[in-house]
Amino acid sequence: MKSIGLAVFSLLLGSGLATAAEEMATPEEAKAMSEKAAALVDQDGDNAFATFAAADGGFLAKDLYVFCMDLEGNMLSHAKKPELVGKNLKSFDKYGDRLFQDMIEVAATDGAGWVDYKWPYPGSEEVRDKTSYIIRNEKGYFCGVGAYK
Repeated sequence: MKSIGLAVFSLLLGSGLATAAEEMATPEEAKAMSEKAAALVDQDGDNAFATFAAADGGFLAKDLYVFCMDLEGNMLSHAKKPELVGKNLKSFDKYGDRLFQDMIEVAATDGAGWVDYKWPYPGSEEVRDKTSYIIRNEKGYFCGVGAYK
């Protein structure tokens, strides 16, 4: 009986993980949202930040959200962690990457592109590969959206 219970538990756990994985966004979806965010900032400026954070704003899907930074490394908007707004994260290196410095470099030199880094996977302590598509907008700063690889 114990082995049957363990088998059922394993099946339930396995199906839950499959469901969670299916709800994770792809890098392609992150890029599309980042492009949509850049267009909204070009149109509405900083007023777009409220839309990015609103549940019905169209910018919170699966595990995706928008963050925006200036080229000095100051967080201007973060849909999931508003407590980061106003903080300079240019030298952040908790997981072995200077991801924000890399994002600034891409925004400043290319205007748009992918930045790969390590980040904790939602709901766990496990650090996994993640990539963000960032785009510098007409206002002079950049916004990005990331997805796990």
